[in-house]
Amino acid sequence: MKLPALKPAQTLLLSFSVVILAGAVLLAMPWASRGDPLSWVDALFTATSATCVTGLIVVDTGSKLSTFGQGTVLALIQLGGLGIMTFSSIFLVLLGKRLSFRNQDVLSSTLGNTRRSSITAMVRNVFIFTLTIEAVGALFLSLGFSSHMPFEQALYSGIFHSVSAFCNAGFSLYSDSFIHYRGDFIINVTIMFLIVLGGIGFLVLQDMLKAWTRRRKGKTVRLTLHTEVVLSTTAILIIGGAIGIWLFERNNTLEQLPVGEQVMASFFQSITARTAGFNTLDYSMLTNTSLFLTMILMFIGASPGSCGGGVKTSTVAIVASMFRGGLKSRHTVNIFQRTIPERTISKALAIIMLSFVFVTIMTFLLMAAEVSSVPHRGGGGTFMELFFEVMSAFGTVGLSTGITSNLSPVGKIIIVFTMLAGRLGPLTLAMALGPGEKKGRFQYAEENVVVG
Repeated sequence: MKLPALKPAQTLLLSFSVVILAGAVLLAMPWASRGDPLSWVDALFTATSATCVTGLIVVDTGSKLSTFGQGTVLALIQLGGLGIMTFSSIFLVLLGKRLSFRNQDVLSSTLGNTRRSSITAMVRNVFIFTLTIEAVGALFLSLGFSSHMPFEQALYSGIFHSVSAFCNAGFSLYSDSFIHYRGDFIINVTIMFLIVLGGIGFLVLQDMLKAWTRRRKGKTVRLTLHTEVVLSTTAILIIGGAIGIWLFERNNTLEQLPVGEQVMASFFQSITARTAGFNTLDYSMLTNTSLFLTMILMFIGASPGSCGGGVKTSTVAIVASMFRGGLKSRHTVNIFQRTIPERTISKALAIIMLSFVFVTIMTFLLMAAEVSSVPHRGGGGTFMELFFEVMSAFGTVGLSTGITSNLSPVGKIIIVFTMLAGRLGPLTLAMALGPGEKKGRFQYAEENVVVG
């Protein structure tokens, strides 16, 4: 009996699930840990966090995992950051093989590219971008770390953190992430650049490369609307987030720091909050206002076709433009003197709504698993901590107030599912698990409903 062909969304879900399970088996092996081996739940959690480039940890990566375990985590980060189907297609392209139509459909879903004719070239560029950016990042980080440790150790740390930063994974070999290196200009700036480059998406990187090439040849430079939206929204979020962090933390965690470190830490936290997961401030000490601002940034996340999660910058830009147009009684959504198709607007609204509902349900389930019998007064700030944890998992960020390792096995499984949904996207997950679209033979009569 011939098995039915999988939809692109189902192929993505299956590929991520297989890699996660394989990674969990490897991480559960005795030689993957220093001391006692990881439990199956902790191994599954770590494998999911690495493959979904989240960065939430239940065991310290640097001290608990062996070199083999750290290498496994790094391999999962690279696979998950690029996308499993993208990674496998790279080898086919390098071997001179043709991509099947099904692979091209899956890659279109992964990279956000709908033109089949350019998929092969895009896959080749993804490989070049990744290798080049991570190599340059590793070089600068190794130079930065070499002033704090022996060169061999600095090189290993530079490679690990370059891959982790570009893939927006947030896994660090240091228990306090980069708090110890908060004042190091080279390390901070390199990490921030890697996060931004990994978070704007491969389509934007390719478009920027084309524009730079055309400018060198003296030709007219014209960026696509997608690139303009992503770059402008990213800039607004980075600057706005940094200003907000500084305002809300200037009398708290930033108070004792020099002005230069305050500015650098504010920008670092703003950038890392949108899917990276590194930190130079202790998030357990941040004000509630800063935590809530961070949750907003985590919910928005990175850009389509990137290594990051969240609802994506372009989605928020479209919905914001729709609201702005609604206030002016416009019937179309316009961005940079271009009209956005209604189908794209509907998809953006669906993503926002599905994501909001999903995060709400996951937060409720996590609270039921962790504090269902705890009175409100006895819970303290537990709600904020659990809500922050879910938002971090959904945005594949990896920031935490410090409760991750204290979650119950059920709570960890809930976060595992949240991380997977955040990496694939709630709409993709719904398409993978849903029955599929059925075309009707007729259309119902139209009738208005009063709203507002």
